[in-house]
Amino acid sequence: MSEPAATPLSALALCGVRAGFPDRPDFLGPVDLAVQRGEFWGVLGPNGAGKSTLLRVMVGLLVPSAGEVRLAGRPLRQTPSRDRARHVAFLPQQPFAPAFATAAEVVLLGRHPHRRSVLFDSAEDLAAVQHVMQATATAAFADRRMETLSGGEAQRVHVAAALAQQPRVLVLDEPTAALDLYHQFAIFDLLRQHARDTGLSIVAATHDVNLAGRYCDRILLLHDGRPAACGPCDAVLCPLVLQAVYHVRFAAHADADGRHRWVLPMERLPEAGS
Repeated sequence: MSEPAATPLSALALCGVRAGFPDRPDFLGPVDLAVQRGEFWGVLGPNGAGKSTLLRVMVGLLVPSAGEVRLAGRPLRQTPSRDRARHVAFLPQQPFAPAFATAAEVVLLGRHPHRRSVLFDSAEDLAAVQHVMQATATAAFADRRMETLSGGEAQRVHVAAALAQQPRVLVLDEPTAALDLYHQFAIFDLLRQHARDTGLSIVAATHDVNLAGRYCDRILLLHDGRPAACGPCDAVLCPLVLQAVYHVRFAAHADADGRHRWVLPMERLPEAGS
């Protein structure tokens, strides 16, 4: 479970991080990981494993009780909020958008950290919005109000807004939860290609172990707030490793071309002590 050590070149690094809540102060951790430029990380684990808590620590919404989060080698706590917003984008599970706002207006909100004026949209802002809306297949409903969009359409708009922010690190919590199968693949295709083309570093929490295995470079598997496994996909997405965390029996199958391995949940297993 040994991972590359954090370096000044790491886009995002967690060093001995612990975090929690008043009634469970050290629920999460310790977590050590280093996300390099252009890497796509997946965060897996059952409900309550600590995925959302970890992501909130990564973006500075939750202060760790121990350890340190570093952004490009600089402690996150010492990074001014405007600089943080320019370099880190976060898409939570339930992003908020005014119901009366149009899709294009919501995507334009992603440009806020870069805007020079609160009154005027620059040509650069408008070009960035147009580009990401084309890439996320949301341009067709740019002028529709958010309240008229389906859950999947609205989610794609929020992904577009996060990309419009042009961050160096993008952190997403269940980005495909509201999407149909086609758009699940489309969003992960887009994120994977964006990481390769721009050097964007991505951390995405998901319940879909096969999407993570197909698109991610490395995976952190959490169980009861602790890292159960961490490393390349093939090392983490093993039936026995997953079984110990999910209490489900898995079977592994390879694609005909041998490039991807799929893990299939077969049956629920009794938990220890039950």
